[in-house]
Amino acid sequence: MFVLIRRANQCRDKNITMRQYMRTCPSRHFVSMNALDPATTTTTIKIQSGILSLRGTRCVIPMTYGRRCQAIRGQRGYAVQAGFGQPTFETRPHMLKEGELTPGISALEYHFRRHKLIEQLPVGAAAVLVGNELKYRSGAVFYEFHQNPNFFYLSGFNEPRAVMVIEKLVENDYRFHLYVQPKDERKELWEGPRTGVDGALEVFNADEAGDIKFIRKYLDDIIGRAKSIYMDIPPGNSEIASLFHPHVRRATMEYNILELIKHHKKETALRPLTRIVQSLRAVKSDAELKVMQMAGKISGQSITRAYGRRFSKEADLNAYLDYAFRIGGCEKSAYVPVVAGGKNALGIHYTRNDDILNDGEMVLIDAGGQYGGYCADISRAWPVNGKFTEPQKDLYQAVLNVQKECIKLATTSNALESIHRSSVDLFAIELRNIGFNASLSDINATLYPHYVGHHLGLDVHDCPDEPRRQNLKTGNVITIEPGIYVPADDQKFPKHFRGIGIRIEDNVYIEDDSPIVTSAAAVKEIKDIEQACDSAWNDMR
Repeated sequence: MFVLIRRANQCRDKNITMRQYMRTCPSRHFVSMNALDPATTTTTIKIQSGILSLRGTRCVIPMTYGRRCQAIRGQRGYAVQAGFGQPTFETRPHMLKEGELTPGISALEYHFRRHKLIEQLPVGAAAVLVGNELKYRSGAVFYEFHQNPNFFYLSGFNEPRAVMVIEKLVENDYRFHLYVQPKDERKELWEGPRTGVDGALEVFNADEAGDIKFIRKYLDDIIGRAKSIYMDIPPGNSEIASLFHPHVRRATMEYNILELIKHHKKETALRPLTRIVQSLRAVKSDAELKVMQMAGKISGQSITRAYGRRFSKEADLNAYLDYAFRIGGCEKSAYVPVVAGGKNALGIHYTRNDDILNDGEMVLIDAGGQYGGYCADISRAWPVNGKFTEPQKDLYQAVLNVQKECIKLATTSNALESIHRSSVDLFAIELRNIGFNASLSDINATLYPHYVGHHLGLDVHDCPDEPRRQNLKTGNVITIEPGIYVPADDQKFPKHFRGIGIRIEDNVYIEDDSPIVTSAAAVKEIKDIEQACDSAWNDMR
């Protein structure tokens, strides 16, 4: 018998052109899948009889289907019992909904991402991506694992030691290969569950999966038939590299793949991949926006709550923010935060976070949580004792005025470059109004030495190859973060402002002429900050 799969090739509005596939199915039954809506994971599925295994059928729709039918799927049960190497709906229903591979992002969306990638590649191309390795501090003590963001974006796979290949064999279609660590009862006893090869097929919808130990053979075959090869492989993946040369532990994966390419005399077929993937990552989907709104909301609420607490040390505030992000629903802090009291705020990326917070000074924080792999990035500054002095209030309001005007400029009519130039001009006016006699050179070189913002997403500084002079697009998420840092010992600037550093940063989703601030839960008006601080004092009395 056969399984009939209808898969979407082109989606225009609500009209979908479907292609039919006939593949043998060992379960001896007929399945019809239709009504594929690219905006949702809802799929109408009719099952006449039997137990379905979708291995080899490229579950485009499948994750919703597979989870609903888990009770009657023979293959799915193995992984539920054996466990996965990352959260799934079966193992962590409090984190994931049906159909999602990662929080807020469905298996269907990951398919569409791969499809958008191959639309930019010629027929015969192979895109090769290498996942990150687990890094070790010393001996058996390791750092927290963080996946290669391009790899994660195209697969949702969040385990170390993996290689992904996306082949465009014919127009408008692709083959998805995923090579991972196999199930290993002894190692999983120590390290926890792995998804394994079967899980790569069933959970992550690979067309072909295999043991990472045999990656040389797999890539040798793929490179041999590829007409062009797209890759940007990070150096230093020593464990994977050693699978090519077991006795050369320090060889990089890049070196070994280049060896294979040279072996097949295809050096001229090599093409860069990162910029293509970054152009996709830079434009967020509706699902990504919702995830980033959640990251911004949790992070913003955590920061607002921090106003209402009294901290005597930077380390205490640092610990509280990390706790609040996690207890609010984020997986972790998105990056090492800045918690800078007093003059420490003059160091733009000060991260020691080990000083005393003194009464009468301000504290600047630059922090955010990570939710579903996506980052929030928020900066706020407020008085340690909860009450702005007049100089603090004047300088803070000047920065806030510039920030609010720059957010208004975050539209598809402007580029980051033009917004930055406007921020410098606005600062010249605002600083003059509060008594500065600062030239544009003083502003650019000393008072405001950083850029107005950057893209945000799976990385804090997301998609760095996106041109700053290019107009923003609907779907971009950027930060707007002007700041002023007045040197403590420069007599050129008014004495009462010296030693104060203030940065106000929000996360902004670009939607034509109506930017959406996803971090608005972190209040920033002076009266709102003082009210949050005052209410906490009242609670303590």
